[in-house]
Amino acid sequence: MHMLNTLRGVEHISDVIEVRTKEELASVDALIIPGGESTSIALIAERCGILEDLRNFVSAKPTWGTCAGLILMAKQAIHTKKGGQQLLNALPVTVSRNQFGRQVDSFTIKLDSPCLSSLGGAEGGDGASGQFEYVFIRAPAIVSVDDPEVQPLITLPPGYGQTEASENGLLVAVRYRNMLGTSFHPELTNDSRWHQYFVRMALGDDI
Repeated sequence: MHMLNTLRGVEHISDVIEVRTKEELASVDALIIPGGESTSIALIAERCGILEDLRNFVSAKPTWGTCAGLILMAKQAIHTKKGGQQLLNALPVTVSRNQFGRQVDSFTIKLDSPCLSSLGGAEGGDGASGQFEYVFIRAPAIVSVDDPEVQPLITLPPGYGQTEASENGLLVAVRYRNMLGTSFHPELTNDSRWHQYFVRMALGDDI
């Protein structure tokens, strides 16, 4: 609900709906796959007969995967549950699931965010300073980029995470063609700039 409520306040949005069926998916111009449990999202999508439609949508239309949504969109995932999990095989990155540990290891951090510099901040945001407060809850991280077209957007400073990759910082936001992938939960702040970013991206604006 946080994501939906934030989107409703963003310019150019005419309607926001929850997508649970093929018909609802076919009716939207852009899609956000939210946080939650990526294995459960995939299983529910498969049982509802919407998984292949979802794959087709993500390959063609603006899609933003955040936290679990990022895992689901990735072409590869490591540290998954026993037996692996279904992926949409769309975003050419390798994602480490639960990279930062358990719920108790959740954290927030303010980072400079040049990709958001042209967007206005919201109440409680840091639009003027160029920083954004990032919320990580049992978050994944991008441990490799597997296509030169993938554009890195945000990298955590060294020292965060549980793998050797964290020594050089970890990617937590990327853009690829019609896709946006982020590790964090922007809807848990009062700053709507990442939502604005996605809407501008979906509209084809140069951002």
